[in-house]
Amino acid sequence: MKERINIARQPKVIRTATRFTLIVGPVLVLINHGDSIMAGTMSNEEWLKSALTMMVPYIVSTLSSISAYRNCQTQEVEKQ
Repeated sequence: MKERINIARQPKVIRTATRFTLIVGPVLVLINHGDSIMAGTMSNEEWLKSALTMMVPYIVSTLSSISAYRNCQTQEVEKQ
């Protein structure tokens, strides 16, 4: 678990996850809440759900980076 957290805290992983969040997050929010946003009828609950929706691409990207990093390490060990 400690190794995974250390990978997730690497600047390159954070930059990549943030980039994905800023691109994919708003698209997901618009898909899920676009009609309410355009109508100006967003409730506090919907704004909270939108904020949580924005976190999904960050989490997915980070988990993917952790998996890829660990797979590369495994392949390096197998080559030796």
